Amino acid sequence: MSQSHPVAALMRWLDCFSEWTGRTVAWMTLLMVLGTFVVVIQRYVFNQGNTALQESIIYMHSLVFLLGAAYTLKHDGHVRVDIIYRPLGEKGKAWVNLFGTLFLLMPVCIFIFWMSWDYVAASWSMKEASQESGGLAYRYLLKTALLVMPAMMILQGLAELLRSLLVISGNAHLPAAEEEHAL
Repeated sequence: MSQSHPVAALMRWLDCFSEWTGRTVAWMTLLMVLGTFVVVIQRYVFNQGNTALQESIIYMHSLVFLLGAAYTLKHDGHVRVDIIYRPLGEKGKAWVNLFGTLFLLMPVCIFIFWMSWDYVAASWSMKEASQESGGLAYRYLLKTALLVMPAMMILQGLAELLRSLLVISGNAHLPAAEEEHAL
């Protein structure tokens, strides 16, 4: 199947989105290290605390995991039972990925989104802020990531479904991990 085919183009766009998001969010790990360094210096050298900075480190840690999940899926970094999967051929793996995405990933992501909706909406309705004095005033924005994560996982899951269908139909496509070099 050519790269200009709509299915391949959609799959590549979804992969690019997950790749860009993952690489962007990864920079938060550097910010977390720098922030932790500042907190330690403030506490042990100057005997001062900074609640907002400490909370921002926690927020970034949460965002790295929540917003980086689709990137991890794209790179096949999630846990898998390799006893069955590893010895399968390319089409067998594609079938496992197809069924796993349809019957595990998608329902779980939809469930997480559905269960988080009221929780996030309540936080937004009161513009929830930190309970700590001097803490961040934007807890509701952090909680929004509980909706963004399953939405991004569904989008990357769609890319994985399309990839599996291409392999099953005999129009094999580069695996996601190799595709980043082709982008």
